[in-house]
Amino acid sequence: MANRRKNNRNNKEKETDWQERVVQIRRVTKVVKGGKKLSFRAIVVVGNERGQVGVGVGKASDVIGAVKKGVADGKKHLVEVPLTKANSIPHPVNGAGGGAKVMMRPAAPGTGVIAGGAVRTVLELAGVKNILAKQLGSGNPLNNARAAANALSSLRTFSDVAEERGVPIENLYG
Repeated sequence: MANRRKNNRNNKEKETDWQERVVQIRRVTKVVKGGKKLSFRAIVVVGNERGQVGVGVGKASDVIGAVKKGVADGKKHLVEVPLTKANSIPHPVNGAGGGAKVMMRPAAPGTGVIAGGAVRTVLELAGVKNILAKQLGSGNPLNNARAAANALSSLRTFSDVAEERGVPIENLYG
């Protein structure tokens, strides 16, 4: 009985097919009574390349532990991304996280992911294939990744807007 449960759990994890990418690993110190205590901070982006992505941070005394915690945190903070047929975003959007701002615009098929640093990682793991993005303000990878996730979470599709307004989709184009 226990084996059957374990197999089901493994199958579910294979179906969702999560990918994880480490954006940054930092050695951080805390000054305590006995001296300095070293630990590691890992920024991890988790996504399934089919419209779900999350940014997580993990801290531990070793790198592997920090990455594991980061992955778990990323899965807790997942964002749904509505993708168009061209694997782009439905409309231009801005996002903010800390001192970082991110501007994103949809792009035509064949453009590719034009973005830098942590924003590029977030977009690739979200499954976006054609997009223009620019980091503004801070260069901090954690804040930029959070700003990108914030921008992607505020995206809306035509059907979402029509539903909110209580109007049939056909009437939106008029």
